[in-house]
Amino acid sequence: MSWLHPNAHWGWVSWDRKTGRLEREKQSLWRKIKLLLLFNPLTEWVDTTQAMRLYTHSRTIKQGEKEGTLESRKGIKRFVEEFSIDMNEYEPSDITKYRTFEDFFVRAHKDGSRPIHEPQNLAHAVVPADSRVVAYESVAETKNLWIKGKSFSTSTLVMDTDLGSQFDGAAVASFRLSPQDYHRYHSPVSGKIKVYRSIPGDYYQVDAVALQSDVDILTRNRRVYMVIETESFGDVLFVAIGATNVGSVKIHERFRQIGAKVAKGDELGHFQFGGSSIIVAFQSGRISFDQDLLDLSKQRIQVAVEMGMSLGFATN
Repeated sequence: MSWLHPNAHWGWVSWDRKTGRLEREKQSLWRKIKLLLLFNPLTEWVDTTQAMRLYTHSRTIKQGEKEGTLESRKGIKRFVEEFSIDMNEYEPSDITKYRTFEDFFVRAHKDGSRPIHEPQNLAHAVVPADSRVVAYESVAETKNLWIKGKSFSTSTLVMDTDLGSQFDGAAVASFRLSPQDYHRYHSPVSGKIKVYRSIPGDYYQVDAVALQSDVDILTRNRRVYMVIETESFGDVLFVAIGATNVGSVKIHERFRQIGAKVAKGDELGHFQFGGSSIIVAFQSGRISFDQDLLDLSKQRIQVAVEMGMSLGFATN
């Protein structure tokens, strides 16, 4: 039966901004069932000892170690074929040049494959990663329509009530990266680093099913964040969040330094193997997200985007 075929698509529906078509993310039926079993009210009620969290965290560490071995390179060819990855967009394009699966996972784009929208226009923000995005004009709308975790707020996200209060009512863009995506991430704006922090945590799934459960995915997972001070948008909060099978969240050393200058499109860091997520928050009234993102997000439809595409423009 076609719906049981191993290559059937069972993922969340997304609007591909590049092709202008609705598409379902490639995901096996078994993985979909596992997500539905793990992230539902009954499982959360039964798992009072949080054994699920401990098991997932332990498995993540082991998987990360495995993907760093020379033996792991044998899985690259199958992975490329399974997810129809166009290696012509990457450097190197020859998969035999990667020593391990981990090296392949953090592969770099070829120069010019992801042009930056209006690179000299500091009042126009861009998409930080190849991903699926939803964008909302307030944290309240984000919680109502997309991130359903019981304790999600900007304060719990950054573990700092003073900093979190600066983003009360913030406009929020939530980017979700799947394992087959390019896993380097870039700055959506130009400015200088005002705050940098790293927060330990777990490695829950960041699939749309998980995000819409009552489990506080984004505020429990391992994450790093920075505040970028800008001329056009005020302070911008950028949070990189690890997930299942992600061994670490890396920020390049120079962007960990307070006062470091960053340009729109600069590579900030990368995730290691697995799905992952990015939250970008703009202070209230400082950005107008692109209309297609707002319209589709209100319908709870993710938009498949590429790094460097337009995200929105400054309003103040």
